[in-house]
Amino acid sequence: MALGPGYRIEKQEIRVRFVAEPEPRIQVAADYHLKNTGIRPLEELELRLPGRRFRSGELRATWDAKPITLAQVPGAPRDMVMKLAEPWKVSSRHKLRLTTEFLPAQGGETSLSFSSNAFFLPASGWSFELLPPAGLFPAGGAPPNKWDLLVALPDGFQIHTSGTQKKSVRKGEETVVLAEQRTKDAYPFVVAGRYCIAEIGNGKENVSLWTSKQQNSAKLRDLSDSLARVMAEYDAAFGERGKTPSQTWIVECPVVAGCFTNFNPLSAKLLAQDENEQNMAEMISQDTMVVELSEGTPTLVTQAAPSLAASWLGYGQSPAFFEQSLPLIMLPAFAAAIGRDAAEGGDARTETIRRALRLIPSGEKLPGKEDARVLRVKSFLLFFALQDQYGRETFRKATQHMLYARRERGFDLNDLIAAFEEETHQNVAEFVRIWMKRPGVPQEFRARYEEAAAANAVKDKEKTP
Repeated sequence: MALGPGYRIEKQEIRVRFVAEPEPRIQVAADYHLKNTGIRPLEELELRLPGRRFRSGELRATWDAKPITLAQVPGAPRDMVMKLAEPWKVSSRHKLRLTTEFLPAQGGETSLSFSSNAFFLPASGWSFELLPPAGLFPAGGAPPNKWDLLVALPDGFQIHTSGTQKKSVRKGEETVVLAEQRTKDAYPFVVAGRYCIAEIGNGKENVSLWTSKQQNSAKLRDLSDSLARVMAEYDAAFGERGKTPSQTWIVECPVVAGCFTNFNPLSAKLLAQDENEQNMAEMISQDTMVVELSEGTPTLVTQAAPSLAASWLGYGQSPAFFEQSLPLIMLPAFAAAIGRDAAEGGDARTETIRRALRLIPSGEKLPGKEDARVLRVKSFLLFFALQDQYGRETFRKATQHMLYARRERGFDLNDLIAAFEEETHQNVAEFVRIWMKRPGVPQEFRARYEEAAAANAVKDKEKTP
């Protein structure tokens, strides 16, 4: 029984059509069959536009095939309001249609882009989101438990989507793919294009590599080995992602300038990269990423490791994944570091920690109040310190428990501490408080890694003829 204003989406269908010529564009049409299930008539509906925006044409809306006007909600640039011509009566049904089209980015724009040969629609980055109505105890906007995504493509295009592909029908020079979506699929995504596909992996962790050109088989074997090391490291640090065997899609970006967000300069420095270096791999769903391949496959794993970490840490599951506060805001950087170390082979952990320690004042240089940059570096090192203090197996169990327990709800520092205290039966809150609140880092931690580095330097000198 309804407690406030609301409605239900009884049926939903989203249709995507890719047009390659004369100018590539992506046409999107979304149909919603709605019923007012609340306690009063509704005079308007609100919707939220996607966060990772394309250059788009006009957004149009119809209500029972009649055009309705959309206006931006003041103070909420992504939210639009649709004024209904007549009040939507309780228990009555109507059909809402939303249509738009996406266009390639123009020079100087930072929006997502695509080419005539390939495109992608990232999860939580292209589809509309209907919102509950204003009022006390509102309800509405949630998709039905099952709905259809239909994608029309030119002949010769490969496709990977969210959901379960039910059928593929050829119509003239197009192929229409039906992918059934369910609640567990969270946000819909599509990646498609004229790609060559290579299947690599070790049976437990498998990768489907999509590239514009056929790849050398020997290089693919090396790539497979490197990816296996990275995935094994993430399994060891955070627990297995879920179902075994797992599948990951790595897809060459259609247009490099329109695929990636800028890399965080501090994260780049911690990973021994150029602070001005652009991110060259990015997750577009929990199991799929786009990568830049102008230098071929040799650098692919190193580039992909930081973004691949998001697959373990909850991309598309934890709404606040990229909006954490300290120290959890640096958990992705920590994951990126251990992934890059695994990709490059050997044990680079000590050097990564030493590099971070050089950014934190020590001794007489300690300030009374640490700036934001130092606090971020300390947050980054906290995860290494937790591994040292409680053991890597305990770290894996605690983080895995936190990620699983807070799936789709986000997590914060209290969740991290609770997970560790459940595993250790120790006062982890005090350990974290000392680490983050006292200036600098504990001398024992600094000495451990600086002495280890000095010992390695002596060994290297002794080996030199």
